[in-house]
Amino acid sequence: IALGLEGSANKLGIGILEFETSKTLSNCRRTFITPPGTGFLPKDTAKHHRDNILSLLKEALSEAHLTMHDIDVICFTKGPGMYPPLLGVAYVARTLSLLYKKPIVGVNHCIGHIEMGRMITGAQDPIVLYVSGGNTQVIAYSSNRYRIFGEALDIAVGNCLDRFARTINISNDPSPGYNIEQYAKKGKQFVEMPYTVKGMDVSFSGILAFADKLVQDGTHYSKEDLCYSLQETVFSMLVEITERAMAHVGSNQVLLVGGVACNLRLQEMMGQMVQQRKGILYATDERFCIDNGLMIAQAGALMYKTGITTPLQDTWCTQRYRTDAVHVNWR
Repeated sequence: IALGLEGSANKLGIGILEFETSKTLSNCRRTFITPPGTGFLPKDTAKHHRDNILSLLKEALSEAHLTMHDIDVICFTKGPGMYPPLLGVAYVARTLSLLYKKPIVGVNHCIGHIEMGRMITGAQDPIVLYVSGGNTQVIAYSSNRYRIFGEALDIAVGNCLDRFARTINISNDPSPGYNIEQYAKKGKQFVEMPYTVKGMDVSFSGILAFADKLVQDGTHYSKEDLCYSLQETVFSMLVEITERAMAHVGSNQVLLVGGVACNLRLQEMMGQMVQQRKGILYATDERFCIDNGLMIAQAGALMYKTGITTPLQDTWCTQRYRTDAVHVNWR
C-alpha cells in the first residue's frame, strides 16, 4: 500500500493506492483558489498546503479505513514545481517516514502523470501529450527513458490559458482553464491569432501577448469569441506536433495527461486526428488528469517495487526536474 503526497502547484493531493490490485483506496484533494484577475504566489500556496495537509492526511486515511501503520511506502513529489509548496509537502513526507519508520520515494511529477494515465486507461506504448499549467511536452518511451520529442519553448499551454483568464477577469473557481473552456463553447466568431510551431516545439507567449493586447486596446470581440479563438489555435498547435511524433515513432496510440488534458475540446480535436490515422486516443477525467496524490503513489510504488527508495539526505526538492532525467527501470 502506497501513500502519495502531491503539492507542486495550487493543488494539494493525498492518495492511497493498493498497488497489487491497482485499487484506489482514497484520492483527496484541496485547491488554493485566488480571486479573479490574480494568480497564486508561491508563499501563499505553501501556506495553504501547510494549513491543510494534516487534515487532508486524516481524511485520506479515514476514507481508506487505514492507519499510518498499514502504509508500506511514502511517496512525495520531488519536482518539478513551485519550490515553497513542494518543500512543505516534502517536510511532512520526511516526518512521516521517520516517525513510522517507512521507506520514502521521491517522484518526478511528470512521470506521475504518465504512469497514472497508463494505469487508468491501459495504454500500452502511446505517444504522451503532457499538458498542464507548468508543462507542455510530447513524450515517447524508449530505452528506459521517457524521451521528450517536443515541448513549449517559453510558457506552458495551461499557463497561457490561465493568464488570459486573468486578463479578462474571469473566475479561478474551480480553475481558470475550465472557465475559459465554458466561455469558448459560446464563441461564434473566430479571431485569427499567431500560430507558432517551430519543428517539434511550440511557443505560447506571442499568442498570449496578442490576445492581451486585443483586450487592452478595447476590442469589439466578445470574451467568448476570444476564448474560443485562443483555445482553437493553441490546441491546433498541440495536435500538429503530436501527429508529427506519431508519424516519427510509428505509434497509433495517444495518451493525454495533465490538467489541460481534461478539456473536452482538446480531447475532441485530438480524437479526430487520431481517428484519421486509425489510432486510439486515451484520456481520463479530472479526478486523474488534475494534480493528485494517487498519481504520486502509483509512480512511487512502481519505483519501490523495482528496489528504488530515496535516502533521507536526497529527499530535497527541485523546481527543475526533466521528464527524461528519470531512469525508468520498471518498464
